[in-house]
Amino acid sequence: MRASSVTNEILAILDKKHTHLTEVEIYEAVRKKFTAVNHSTVYRALKRLVDNGLVSITDIGRGSQVFEIYNPNEEHHHLICQNCGRIINLSDGKIESLFHQIENDHQFQVITKHLALFGYCEACQRTKKNDPN
Repeated sequence: MRASSVTNEILAILDKKHTHLTEVEIYEAVRKKFTAVNHSTVYRALKRLVDNGLVSITDIGRGSQVFEIYNPNEEHHHLICQNCGRIINLSDGKIESLFHQIENDHQFQVITKHLALFGYCEACQRTKKNDPN
């Protein structure tokens, strides 16, 4: 088994799932095809993919960082409900403007590809308002 085969399989898994997967979830999916693969091989392949800008990594409150295919034409950020776990994708436009403002105001280069903001979705806010406790 070659490292490039594992790398290609990781990209295929992330592309097919169109979701955020942890390293363990990716490892388990890769292992279905490459039964002899180990965690360190998958971890190193993911690190290379992130370093090369092909995969993004972020913390969305799942206890582990998650990975997804990085597409510069579809940059987005996340609003994450702390009650129900719903993830709302947020377009990059307003966030990119904020990043540029921060860079200009503080002479700081922002390299963040994903921003995750935690709070409560509309449905959970309504539930909280109607809950007497």
